[in-house]
Amino acid sequence: MGTKRQGVIGGVILAAQMWGGASAGPWEDGMAAYNRGDYVPAVQVFRAMAAQGNAEAQMFLGVMYRKGHGVTRSSQRAFVWFARAAARGNTQAKTELREVSQTMTPQELARAKQMAETCEASDYRNCQY
Repeated sequence: MGTKRQGVIGGVILAAQMWGGASAGPWEDGMAAYNRGDYVPAVQVFRAMAAQGNAEAQMFLGVMYRKGHGVTRSSQRAFVWFARAAARGNTQAKTELREVSQTMTPQELARAKQMAETCEASDYRNCQY
């Protein structure tokens, strides 16, 4: 009887852990996916949050574009997201923006600024990044 009871208690604990993980929230879900190397779902989560104005998600999308995690590596697209997050006060994004800008040619930088302006003008509704 003790073994059966331990099994039931273990099942309840496991179910509680699974339920807690499922209700953790989009940020936690995105980070969990990213940390296990499952980048495509992470991009989807962060992109949805970024479109709603979440500066942390915007900054993290910039990181993913800079590293090529789940997306094609692109300094210009990283710039777009870092710029948006920096405009919302994210200090890490400000640092990342400065660093990525230093690696870009003047032409790439001009294109990235144009991309950012286009996205901002549509309130990120028509943004392909």
